Amino acid sequence: MDAQQVFSTGQQGLYLLLMVAAPMLITVLVVGLVVSIFQAATQINEATLSFVPKIVAAVAVLAVMGPWMMQTLVDYLRSMLLSIPSAVG
Repeated sequence: MDAQQVFSTGQQGLYLLLMVAAPMLITVLVVGLVVSIFQAATQINEATLSFVPKIVAAVAVLAVMGPWMMQTLVDYLRSMLLSIPSAVG
């Protein structure tokens, strides 16, 4: 396995990580922004008001996007495991 293969595999892994994590991160970011604007407008400074909607949104995204995330990760792991013989030999 030469340096080019190592960098290519690392790049694929980082791209997959971003692709799988993006739906959850973007959703939690948007929910946090909306809750922050609501808190600023109403001057309510309650810590659980920002925490609970983020958790609910994260669970909802996981319920909807979870199968796709799992299938994507399983496909990547399968391709990595099948590429071991060509990397060694």
